[in-house]
Amino acid sequence: MYEIFERLLKEAGITAYKVSKDTGISQTTLSDWKRGRSIPKTEKLQTIANYFDVSLDYLLGKTTIKKTPTLTKKDERDISKKMQETLAQLEEQQSGLMFDGEPLDDETKELLAISLKNSLELAKKIAKQKYTPKKYRKKSE
Repeated sequence: MYEIFERLLKEAGITAYKVSKDTGISQTTLSDWKRGRSIPKTEKLQTIANYFDVSLDYLLGKTTIKKTPTLTKKDERDISKKMQETLAQLEEQQSGLMFDGEPLDDETKELLAISLKNSLELAKKIAKQKYTPKKYRKKSE
């Protein structure tokens, strides 16, 4: 984690002292992280990630993508429309919304809708990251 932190410092052209002053995370804490004396707490890592405008996963080295693309209002409308179309198609089919031969209750239908929405949002974000030409990507991506 600290190697990525140092890379972010270098890219931003700032010092750990400035990050310490701006975030309220003590220099001693940063030094302990560097030397491996302590493990950073999630809330402090999130503070650092927010400070550099990167994702927590990027800071932890779990991904090379600095920031997950955000969805526009149009993307959200498209997802909502696709979700409604898919749910309507499932409802039209006689056995579309059944589990073990029993019709789904309202709570389960709601959970299905939430899961479908999350899946569509994730797919859209991945597609935006994967298929947006580099010249159109924002610098933080």
